[in-house]
Amino acid sequence: MHEPLQPDAATPPPFELVNPEGSPDFLIVCDHASNALPPGYGSLGLPEAEFARHIAWDIGAAGVALGLSEALSCPAVLARYSRLLIDLNRGEDDPTLVMKLSDGAIIPGNRDVDPDHDAAELEHRIRTFHAPYHAAIAAALARAQESGAVPVIVSVHSFTPRWRQFIRPWETGLLWDRDDRLVGPLMEGLEQEGFTVGDNEPYTGRLLNDCMYRHGTANGLPHVLIEIRQDLIETKEGQREWAARYARHLRAAASLPGIREIRKP
Repeated sequence: MHEPLQPDAATPPPFELVNPEGSPDFLIVCDHASNALPPGYGSLGLPEAEFARHIAWDIGAAGVALGLSEALSCPAVLARYSRLLIDLNRGEDDPTLVMKLSDGAIIPGNRDVDPDHDAAELEHRIRTFHAPYHAAIAAALARAQESGAVPVIVSVHSFTPRWRQFIRPWETGLLWDRDDRLVGPLMEGLEQEGFTVGDNEPYTGRLLNDCMYRHGTANGLPHVLIEIRQDLIETKEGQREWAARYARHLRAAASLPGIREIRKP
């Protein structure tokens, strides 16, 4: 893993740390919170309209993450920059870490950013943007564990209602890999409310070295990645509603026997 560069005092870090002194029982993370780009990158050669699309960020996810942080009185770590710059939910050796083509859009500014062409720029993006974000998550988890807590990690994402010609039937989904201890009670609670919940849908949570693998699975900490359909959280009202809903179900699930244990893979 790459060591993060020491930040310039005048430059904001590539993440937003919210309520760092909050309850250590939960940590909220949001890998795709923003569609912004840092100075010097322009628009990566893309039309500005592309930054309103899902390819640039997870629409509504930041609002839900902040709502969860408030409702659970816990810390949150949110990405400050777009996934088009570098995808914080990918391992450093993942070929999709810097996307060159996303949902039909070619990203000119990423064309040569790979180990075979512009390895220096790839290294720069990892050390400047990717590594500090993950270091902030690791530090928040370390603080929680130093206090004697076993924190529950919740990663917040959103998905499009339609993928190509497929209309996705789920309002929300739960993504997981080897640790399903939160999935069952969360799914049961949401289904009792009448929601159609995807089990590792609309994506799989079995992605080696992704954010939840790195901080949850590898450390044996309870964790879950939640996906919410974008049209349900496009507005602040929808974000507040879903944050309150998930906060309620997460509190109930996390209070069950065996949840707050460290389970090394």
